[in-house]
Amino acid sequence: MKVPLQIVVRNLAHSEALEARIRESITKLEGVHPRIVSCRVTVEESHRHQQQGREYQVRIDARVPGKELVASHDHHEDVYVALRDATQAMRRQLEDAVKTSRGDVKAHSRPEPGNSAPEGES
Repeated sequence: MKVPLQIVVRNLAHSEALEARIRESITKLEGVHPRIVSCRVTVEESHRHQQQGREYQVRIDARVPGKELVASHDHHEDVYVALRDATQAMRRQLEDAVKTSRGDVKAHSRPEPGNSAPEGES
């Protein structure tokens, strides 16, 4: 990664264990797409609900050449599960970006304007 990983924690006490898990997750994502330019992970405790307890939001913003990708998972009671789910969503986006850059994904051909046949004629 060209820019160091940024980790932002809001409304939550800093945890070395959580930070280590975030770094481990992002290292695995670099194996999926080796050209990640920058990555920012935001972990936030959402509004507390009396009956439901704590809820967490995890958002991952990653930049790869030509694209900015965002994955998030909202409202989970376990911060590590929310991190896992957001990481899996980002993994799928990075895999799609790699396939597109390799040309594995076909682009749909679009008819040129004005070249379509009139209705009823084929």
